[in-house]
Amino acid sequence: MKNLLKKIFKKEHDPLSSEERMKLISDSSKLVGPGVFYSTLIVIASFLPVFLLTGMEGKLFSPLAWTKSFILIVDAFLAITLTPVLISYLLKGKLRPESKNPINRKLETLYTPVLIFCLKWRKTVLAVNIVALLIGGLMFTRLGSEFMPPLDEGSILFMPVTLPDVSNSEIKRILQVQDKLIKSIPEVTHVLGKAGRANTATDNSPISMIETIVLLKPHNEWRAGITKSEIITEINNKLQIPGVTNGFTQPIINRINMLSTGIRTDVGIKVYGANLDTIDALSQKIKRALVGTEGVKDLFAEPITGGKYIDISAKRGVIGRYGLSVDDINTVVEAAIGGMTLTTTIEGRQRFSVNARYAQEYRSSLNGLKKLQVQTMDFGPIPLETVADIKISDGPPMINSENAMLRGSVLFNVRDRDLGSTVKEAQDKLNAMMTKMPKGYYVEWSGQWENQLRANKTLSLILPIVICIIFLILYFTYNSMKEAMITMITVPFALIGGVFMVYFYGINLSVAVAVGFIALFGMAIETAMLMTIYLNEAMMKMVAKHGNTAETINEDIIREYVIEGSAKRLRPKLMTVFVALFGLIPILWSTGTGADVMIPITVPLIGGTITSIIYVLLVTPVVFEMSKLHELKTKGKIDLIDAKH
Repeated sequence: MKNLLKKIFKKEHDPLSSEERMKLISDSSKLVGPGVFYSTLIVIASFLPVFLLTGMEGKLFSPLAWTKSFILIVDAFLAITLTPVLISYLLKGKLRPESKNPINRKLETLYTPVLIFCLKWRKTVLAVNIVALLIGGLMFTRLGSEFMPPLDEGSILFMPVTLPDVSNSEIKRILQVQDKLIKSIPEVTHVLGKAGRANTATDNSPISMIETIVLLKPHNEWRAGITKSEIITEINNKLQIPGVTNGFTQPIINRINMLSTGIRTDVGIKVYGANLDTIDALSQKIKRALVGTEGVKDLFAEPITGGKYIDISAKRGVIGRYGLSVDDINTVVEAAIGGMTLTTTIEGRQRFSVNARYAQEYRSSLNGLKKLQVQTMDFGPIPLETVADIKISDGPPMINSENAMLRGSVLFNVRDRDLGSTVKEAQDKLNAMMTKMPKGYYVEWSGQWENQLRANKTLSLILPIVICIIFLILYFTYNSMKEAMITMITVPFALIGGVFMVYFYGINLSVAVAVGFIALFGMAIETAMLMTIYLNEAMMKMVAKHGNTAETINEDIIREYVIEGSAKRLRPKLMTVFVALFGLIPILWSTGTGADVMIPITVPLIGGTITSIIYVLLVTPVVFEMSKLHELKTKGKIDLIDAKH
């Protein structure tokens, strides 16, 4: 390509006609076109796992993959069509050689001695890289895992649970006390709590469950050095109320969890069976087994027994003597306790029912209920206890069912530890108990862990297919299995930097980190392919000058052209990498909503890009030279690859 451009713009000795100029530009475009196509195809293929993600992770990251793919497609189209036209119009005069560029000359001066040293001590260089790869693999096994990095929504959702038989007056008192204590924390600006369900019946929350939205002040108004996690700890320490189990989450993620998995905490253990008492006993046993597990917070078993009911049963043998029926008794109970609709008032387009029932003091105790008056035709008003048995009985506070089976849940959040290792330790503790469960009863892990398993399964299934697709693309680019393998070897060494940076940055493996590694995968292949193409071009020049037999070429000649192919094309390789780095590094300094997700994507990309360019510039030439020397030794010549670049 460069030689063609030199010929196009050479004016002082053999000026070209416009027809010759256009023909040479056309020829150069045909030369560049396949390379642009293959590079674009490799990067798009590397994003295939992101396209196939489902659920929350698919909705979050698929726009990134689509945007990247569309940009590459348009970029490739413009490179093939518009760029040659702009070259013909804008680049005129003599083309200065790369040696005249002071930056390029300085880079070559620094790079060439290092490359010569690596070629001289190639076995040592390979050994160092293999050791680094092993260390990276060890670090990778020590990384924590989670479904998604926690996104700071700027607010807290406090969700405590009380005993199922809590009264209206008690839950109101608890709610007021909690709101007052939360508001006393300096970083809190507003507190809004509710108990039970809202006016609409779409949220079937029992009265024993409280939802309190805690809005926080901007970060610059917080106390020095305090974090959101410390604020949650402070709230939890202040709200140690007997009979109340605290729980913390965030408003948006809580709704997403409840809609997608039916679990309002990070992790839930669903217990299925046919009897509520047995399910409750198993849930309590699981809860006791998990107490003290590191990382398990806000642990509680969802109460499915212990609800209190007032049973009012008519005395059928007595009501007949008073001329009453069961419906008469039920009507009194409905009007006195539940309330009776008298009429409906209309205000504009809104309609409000007007209800009437007895005052609180007449229905707040069993004695009060027993003294309710029942009107008879012949005997006047009589106490309700005369014609009905009134007692308190136990029952389920709320019946949950799933997959046509009764269900109970043991819920907990994960803090101060990664989700993966926490759940693994919890599973190890419960394994012995799970094998001894009664017949017809079983458990299922849900919540964020369920999402993590789904995402990991999708990635593990599609990643091998993507690697095969990219390998085939490389094979068709080089028409050589060996060259494709040399390029693919780059990938593990590129991932080293990503693993190192993720490890020292303290980030857990998640879908966001996986997306970063997927993007790094395509970039590493593209950079290595660029180096391999230039090295093969240098080999073709060497053969054209010295021939292709063991009698005419030796190790020194091969090394000379390997250095030329590596150093003389240093600028485009560095440009490919540094353009990506300059776009990514500012993300590390970002703050605010969204940075929690973007930084885990960026960290492996930056670390992997750095190690990828080091490997491509220093190790790829070493591997390439060793492969050519092996060919020369075994075949008496080297294989020439005319890559479609």
